Amino acid sequence: MTQQKNKNVKKRHNISSPDEIDFELDKRWHLARNEREVAVAEFEYSLLRSHEAFSRWQSECLAAVTGLSMNGADNAILHVIRMNDRPKGVKEIGRLINRDDVANIHYSIKKLLKAGLIQKNSAETPRHGVSYEATDEGITVTEKYAQLRSKLLVQIIQNAKGVEENLVDATRLIELMAGIYEQAALVAATYRQKQDS
Repeated sequence: MTQQKNKNVKKRHNISSPDEIDFELDKRWHLARNEREVAVAEFEYSLLRSHEAFSRWQSECLAAVTGLSMNGADNAILHVIRMNDRPKGVKEIGRLINRDDVANIHYSIKKLLKAGLIQKNSAETPRHGVSYEATDEGITVTEKYAQLRSKLLVQIIQNAKGVEENLVDATRLIELMAGIYEQAALVAATYRQKQDS
């Protein structure tokens, strides 16, 4: 009865099924004026959405194991500091996550110090500067995070057909694009226009 009713409604309002529609989406906008620009814009838009989803995932996973309210960037810095269980300075942390906003990195470090997840190591010599390493609590938290990540995220990836097999190629493409964006940013910075006063 319901199917017949739906057919009648569609017929009365001249609604076609998705398979019957001969229609192409217009994907052009100011950043996508031709097919090549559409492809780049689609990639960029997907990258933005992925970045936001990834940041939200990091924040929620960390909150699940700690109860702390931190953002994805704070979480990334915590795990980079823990990486290979050796202390790291701010410059190395920034380099490993491709960030040059030192003030924001310092702000994340300050939050991690306050939470007791990392500790500050004074330099043996002035030339070496300050470094940071995970505390015992930080190690416990990052281990719990890794367990929850494996149980939730990695399991979903494993169950999603074709995703696991394509991760290596996706990683290579994103790394290649990161290099291209870095080069383009350098060129753009070279020709930056002076702002009118």
